[in-house]
Amino acid sequence: MKVIEIDNLVKKFGDHTAVNGLSLTIEQGEVFGLLGPNGAGKSTTINLVCGLLHATSGDVKLFGKPADAEKSKLGFVPQNIALYDNFTAYENVKFFGELYGLRGKELESGIDEALEFTGLSDVRRKKAKTFSGGMLRRLNIAAALVHNPQLIIMDEPTVGIDPQSRNHILKSVQRLNEKGVTVVYTTHYMEEVETLCNRIAIIDQGKVIASGTKKELTALIDDKKSLHFTVDNAFELSKEELGQIEGVINVEIGDNEVQVESLKEVDNLHAIMEYVSHKQVKVRDIGFRDVTLETVFLTLTGRKLRD
Repeated sequence: MKVIEIDNLVKKFGDHTAVNGLSLTIEQGEVFGLLGPNGAGKSTTINLVCGLLHATSGDVKLFGKPADAEKSKLGFVPQNIALYDNFTAYENVKFFGELYGLRGKELESGIDEALEFTGLSDVRRKKAKTFSGGMLRRLNIAAALVHNPQLIIMDEPTVGIDPQSRNHILKSVQRLNEKGVTVVYTTHYMEEVETLCNRIAIIDQGKVIASGTKKELTALIDDKKSLHFTVDNAFELSKEELGQIEGVINVEIGDNEVQVESLKEVDNLHAIMEYVSHKQVKVRDIGFRDVTLETVFLTLTGRKLRD
């Protein structure tokens, strides 16, 4: 069953076109990753699907019907925290449950389940203003789950939080999906996409430029190869100088790791190692690795996911 159908969607803000003829289909039971550089149109697309913005043209359907008719089946976790500081955790979730039309025992049950699911039952009577960033993110999710939605859209839910809370949220997404909930997930952390998503769409300049499974996306650039090596003193190496070697298309240098992306057809290993040796940098470990989603994203958009 098609949970989301987006057909030739356009959204203009004056002379600026944020979404430009975007089409996309998301099936029931998927964890679908929506990726794109800053300003690519991801958040605008999400706001259009959720009915927070009106499209200039195009069509959005949820569960095979006009989006407005199926909003009760949708839960939305916005990028910015949407909570009341002076409300307790319980009061915040109760407020959103009432907005979804829940009353009486159904409301109380929804609150209990949402707080339990997000690990906040023990702090249900504490005010949101006393919460850490990670707890606020989890409470944001609880507010979106109170009405037991069949589809949940999460817009960068792990921004600026501690590793423990981030891990809790990732596990929560997996548990939701195991319960049959369809999840649309945006993030600036490629490792989250690798862990969670079974299909992915890359958006740039308001359009879907590629979509598919990880395997299908990496197959788009099977003309690339990725060389990784560990060194003692990476600071002696220059991205610019490595980038001038024939066939090299991208270089990343960390504290003690170097990654060089090259065209597969160009045999440049000797030239790379000759440069490293000339800089008197000792190589501890070296090998070629499979092309990653990060490489796909960089190749298709010209930017890193976190740029």
